[in-house]
Amino acid sequence: MSYPPSGSTALSAPGKVLLTGGYLVLDRNYTGTVIALDARIHVIVQQLKRGHRRGASFSSVKGGPDTETVEDGSAVDDKEKEDVVVVRSPQFVNALWEYGIQRCENGGGIKVIQKNEGRSNPFVETSLNYALTYISYVADSKDFGSLSVTILADTDYYSETAFSRASESPGRFVNFGVPLHEAHKTGLGSSAALVTALVSSLVIHRTLQPDDLGASRDKLHNLAQAAHCAAQGKVGSGFDVAAAIYGSCLYRRFSPSILESVGDAGSPGFEERLFAVVEDADPKHPWDTECLDFGMRLPRGMQMVLCDVECGSNSPSMVKKVLEWRKQNQQEADLLWAALQSNNERLCLQLKQLVQSPDQESPEDFNDVRNLIQRSRNHLRSMTRKAGVPIEPRVQTELLDAVSAVDGVIGGVVPGAGGYDAIAVLIRDDQEVLKRLTELFENWESKVEDDFGGKIGTVRLLGVRHGSDGVKNEVLDQYAGWL
Repeated sequence: MSYPPSGSTALSAPGKVLLTGGYLVLDRNYTGTVIALDARIHVIVQQLKRGHRRGASFSSVKGGPDTETVEDGSAVDDKEKEDVVVVRSPQFVNALWEYGIQRCENGGGIKVIQKNEGRSNPFVETSLNYALTYISYVADSKDFGSLSVTILADTDYYSETAFSRASESPGRFVNFGVPLHEAHKTGLGSSAALVTALVSSLVIHRTLQPDDLGASRDKLHNLAQAAHCAAQGKVGSGFDVAAAIYGSCLYRRFSPSILESVGDAGSPGFEERLFAVVEDADPKHPWDTECLDFGMRLPRGMQMVLCDVECGSNSPSMVKKVLEWRKQNQQEADLLWAALQSNNERLCLQLKQLVQSPDQESPEDFNDVRNLIQRSRNHLRSMTRKAGVPIEPRVQTELLDAVSAVDGVIGGVVPGAGGYDAIAVLIRDDQEVLKRLTELFENWESKVEDDFGGKIGTVRLLGVRHGSDGVKNEVLDQYAGWL
């Protein structure tokens, strides 16, 4: 059954940290511990009251989404009406994409065509293709109407800019004052959170009620995984999407064959194949993702913080190089993978036991956790040397060693694929520890020559913390001034 669309729908999805299991989670024989963060990507979908005039940009429409005349005052002729999706990311300069909605022949589903000039956004475009195709297949009405989509990111997804530092925004969102492609990501999983929030908000807006979100998580997970894999070239294990949907969890990846049959958006039969994947209706390729310990929390007295290093790395290319090394050195790699998995399982079990029996170990201690993190880092540095990939490059080793020596710090890692993204640090939940870290970073200057040519700039303690919720409904009030 299809419900009549409400005026607006707002959802958010969290970023993530893969605390353990980098590279291992690409293989179903291994698992990863995924921590959802309290930093979220927000998507607000609003129904436009009538179609655009062809060639009229969204910025020329007076008053925003609910306006019925264009700036020059001319009427919009019925023959000129065209359903469009207008996507804005108002925290960035010129971050606006206007898409025409095209229905493909032979069951190809929906494809959106960018109408305005400027850079394309494959994550937005692919999410629209997949979400609108699924919606058109399951909804009673094939008429989408025109939609306005606003994307807002919590501040910590991007490094500070001179503009954002100077702005005094009282709310949770800031204007970065630069084009999106010039903004430096901090590595919190913005693309997966974006795709998850975007496809979920569209599906909820057009086919469900907000209260149906909980019961629909599995289908939204399947749809978001399919869209995200297509947008990033089918590289990745999907742990970031799983965290965006379900929150913190112990994750085992799905079999890649599940998505291999979907094909490209617009190809003949695409909508049926996508529907079968989302609804888990293909008996030959059932979804076999394993997500355990939903909403997993950190022990009492422990907190996780992230530190931005203003650098950045290309995870897909690093992943390809590591997998190529593993293929050529299977026996050596398998021993290393097994050692990492064993250590990661022990770390996950130790954290779980501390949560269940908080008095078993003093919050002042956490020595077992500290030792297991250090052992994991040793294995990752070994992988760095053997594979020739900067998983924990020297400048990050230098920083992590210095951080780990601070009183109250339990241990830190370069999470996920590693590289030069923000580091994740487990600490005693104490403001004094945060103060000591801030003092360390104020005058931080790397003194080693990196083995991969990387250079760490300013180190900054991010405001993001552990959070265990996945995708959730939001209220519109907090977006005042941005819509």
